[in-house]
Amino acid sequence: MATGTGMIGGFQGEASAALGGFRETRTAGRLRYNGNAVPAATGKEYDFWLGDCLLPVAPGKLQIKINNANKTITLIEDGQVNILKQAGLTEVEFECLIPQVEYPFAVYIGGFREVSYFLDYLEALKTKKQPFQFMVVRSMPDGRPLFSTNLKVSMESYTLTEEAEEGFDLKVKIKLKQYREYGTKMVNLAETEDGSKKAKVQKKRAAGKSPAPASAQAYTVKKGDCLWTIAKYFYGSGAKYTLIYEANKKVIGGNPNKIYPGQVLTIPAAPK
Repeated sequence: MATGTGMIGGFQGEASAALGGFRETRTAGRLRYNGNAVPAATGKEYDFWLGDCLLPVAPGKLQIKINNANKTITLIEDGQVNILKQAGLTEVEFECLIPQVEYPFAVYIGGFREVSYFLDYLEALKTKKQPFQFMVVRSMPDGRPLFSTNLKVSMESYTLTEEAEEGFDLKVKIKLKQYREYGTKMVNLAETEDGSKKAKVQKKRAAGKSPAPASAQAYTVKKGDCLWTIAKYFYGSGAKYTLIYEANKKVIGGNPNKIYPGQVLTIPAAPK
């Protein structure tokens, strides 16, 4: 069993001051509020997505636990041995801040949204009983992309916490678990030349929702777009946003997080 824990947004510093119900901490030019990473001046460095919803403030800590299903048995003569099996389901846990008022460090798609919007969205993720994509897009302060996390998950639980020192803002602790597709298999019986029957499992193709362009095509950026969501639409995976960025560096510039409505991007053909 392996456990991965990432501290997001650097480390806590020494100088701190109360500001609007928050605790502000600065270290080497980095700014944090109550343990939550605040974007640098050059752009947001961590984007957390729950399906189509962008969390306005990146959590201060992300824990991803990679489980296994290995089984240890004891043999009479040889002692214990470990039987290796397919990896277990990955578990994700983090706590995020949902502001009730608009702060300059919070990022929204389509303008400021109140706490009630995010609570309704979380409740829908739980009650609809449908998996969704959990995505973390990481980039350097200068905009250079780092590795990303893209995992199909289910909403296991979320806990709401209200504290006096937070004012009207809300903290939400979220637990997610990896979701794997499953279902019945169709078996076809085919008669061979000698009259016997042979069973063959029919492979079920997943119904893809993305266009997956066979050749390069143009796309005009709309309000609320980012390279991650565009890549998810065309390729079925937001993690392939680097394909679009590499093909459009002259249009986008040095920061892949900054695209604007009206820009015309080239969408490369889907990788084979």
